[in-house]
Amino acid sequence: MNVIVRNIKGIMLMSGALTTTVGYAAIAPKTALESTFGESLSGPLAELLVRNWGVLVALLGVMLIHGAFSSASRRVALVAAGASKLWFIALVLSNGTRFLGHGAGTAVAVDSLMVILFAAYLASAAREGQPERTPILRRMISSAVGCDFK
Repeated sequence: MNVIVRNIKGIMLMSGALTTTVGYAAIAPKTALESTFGESLSGPLAELLVRNWGVLVALLGVMLIHGAFSSASRRVALVAAGASKLWFIALVLSNGTRFLGHGAGTAVAVDSLMVILFAAYLASAAREGQPERTPILRRMISSAVGCDFK
């Protein structure tokens, strides 16, 4: 596990870069759906939801990249991205093999590896006492109101 802790920056950068690529769904929603799931949805609502999904997933990728450079943000980025990826994996697998022959199958495999690495890092960092020094939410509130909460 020390290998994961020592290499978490690179792991998060690679994971963040790959995760951010889903942002192309915001630009080309029909193409994204067809390449990922082998199917498409039509209509303005479907387009709106797919574009929003692409942006949200891309933002998780940006969080991972930011967390690679900011130890204070690392835990929240890994937990948020890991939870999202775990939910995506569960949803795809709940449909059996229907989507596994498309890009979703590759995404499930890669996301599964990411979730394992994220969980291993979080468990190891907690054991070694390496979680962030100041919880991110407390830092954000302190910054917003202009005083330091201790």
